[in-house]
Amino acid sequence: MSAVGPLAGKTIVVTRPRAQAGPLAAAIAQAGGIPLIFPLLEISPADDPRPLTMAADRLASYAMAIFISPNAVAHALPALLARQHWPEALVPAAVGQGTVKVLEHAGIVGCVAPAERFDSEALLALPELAAERVRGRRIAIFRGDGGRELLADTLRERGATVDCIACYQRSGPSAGAEPLLAAWRDNRLDALTVSSSEGLRYLVDLLDESGRERLADTPLFVPHARIGETARALGLRNIVLTGPADAGILEGLRAYNWLP
Repeated sequence: MSAVGPLAGKTIVVTRPRAQAGPLAAAIAQAGGIPLIFPLLEISPADDPRPLTMAADRLASYAMAIFISPNAVAHALPALLARQHWPEALVPAAVGQGTVKVLEHAGIVGCVAPAERFDSEALLALPELAAERVRGRRIAIFRGDGGRELLADTLRERGATVDCIACYQRSGPSAGAEPLLAAWRDNRLDALTVSSSEGLRYLVDLLDESGRERLADTPLFVPHARIGETARALGLRNIVLTGPADAGILEGLRAYNWLP
């Protein structure tokens, strides 16, 4: 029996880290599509656990704990709660609603987070992070290695003392691009979803010249304008900007004018 739904028969690549790829892949399949999971980032614990251990020991000294991603929660929260209960006065904060849900699942509620745009700029625009609210306070940011410094730098400019704790690290895919190349050769790769500029750069580096040309013409669904800018800078031509998070990507996929 043939697939039905707005994505019927379309093979769509899901490039989120493997631990986060399931919900979007399942939603694509429910809409009739064929998800091809190909993680562009591999996530592992930070090489040096000492900063996280030190943050756990002084958790009660922080006024706010910001988690950059679900990966930050997964790699930081068990270590934090192994030492003590979540301090009653400590305000949790997150960049995206996916991170909020992971925190709530762990019993951490009352999270400060943007309701629409999910990035550092949107978090910084919230009244809870205004200068008069953070000045003189100590804030912990749990994140991966590297990444943007805008959040930490801005909070410091507003008078906060900020500790950035790298609790996980990202690396490119360890496997080659053959699953994608094979799908392109068989004319059964219809679109890719990419939620990380860093991951997109890894993908381009992974492909040969022929693969990059195929990538340039394949619809690329991205949930943030910054990723779209990276895609254009890398020479990609078929970029579809969607709403944020998995829900926005799925809505963009369902609304796309697929050619027969």
